[in-house]
Amino acid sequence: MSKQIGPSSEVLFHFTIKLEDGSVADSTQLHGKPARLQMGDGSLTPNFEACLLGLCEGDKSSFELAPEDAFGPVNPDNIHHMERSRFGADLELEEGAILSFTQPNGAEIPGIVRGVAGDSVTVDFNHPLAGRTVIFEVEILAVDQNGA
Repeated sequence: MSKQIGPSSEVLFHFTIKLEDGSVADSTQLHGKPARLQMGDGSLTPNFEACLLGLCEGDKSSFELAPEDAFGPVNPDNIHHMERSRFGADLELEEGAILSFTQPNGAEIPGIVRGVAGDSVTVDFNHPLAGRTVIFEVEILAVDQNGA
């Protein structure tokens, strides 16, 4: 009898996130380390969890998620224009560069340089996949009904 994913299951699985053009954005198989998820812990959106419910150990599935069900829409409040002087003089600032910023509470947050114009640097703190429709491919390796 195969174990089925329920609302409180702990799930060990491989996933691949693809963009609509088929390019791979992330994959646990590339790193050789599967992901572990406690269903219902809030780490995934409710719609993503709903796609996993009912799958069994050994199942492979693929599903498409709209931005609001995956990494959220692009939030304009997360795009900031900063003075060039806030960055080290020797730092190469180019579009697409990912930089680490320290928040007031000491936590690190990544930001993507979206543009450099004169003394102004545009930094986007949205998730890199925000606003994108993504395709998740999953392979369920193990299901623990009791959860952690």
